Amino acid sequence: MKIQESAENYLETILMISERKPQVRSIDIVNELDFSKPSVSIAMKNLRENGYIHMDKEGHITLTDAGREIAETMYERHKLLSRWLMKLGVSEQTALQDACRMEHVISAESFQAIKRHANGHLGAENEQP
Repeated sequence: MKIQESAENYLETILMISERKPQVRSIDIVNELDFSKPSVSIAMKNLRENGYIHMDKEGHITLTDAGREIAETMYERHKLLSRWLMKLGVSEQTALQDACRMEHVISAESFQAIKRHANGHLGAENEQP
């Protein structure tokens, strides 16, 4: 299922925060992305209505299976593409920025080809999802 790039970014951010903290709240997303509270609130409402997140009465956000699948895909792409670009000699800052854009537009077929190639050159650490 194709969703908007902004929604993919929010889902990826929720996943990243959840790896560092036991509970994710909207304010954590505000702080992570440096977005306004109203913007994040609207985005969370849309993600909830589309079945990508669940928010409990205390405001704790969890990814649904569909949301987690998208978040993990984006996060895997981001990590591999940024490492690959840095290995090619791109500065870390540029590699991270470019990977963030590339992860949303690259086809699954092209990413898998890059992944196979990169794993041969970057080592087995990139094989994790």
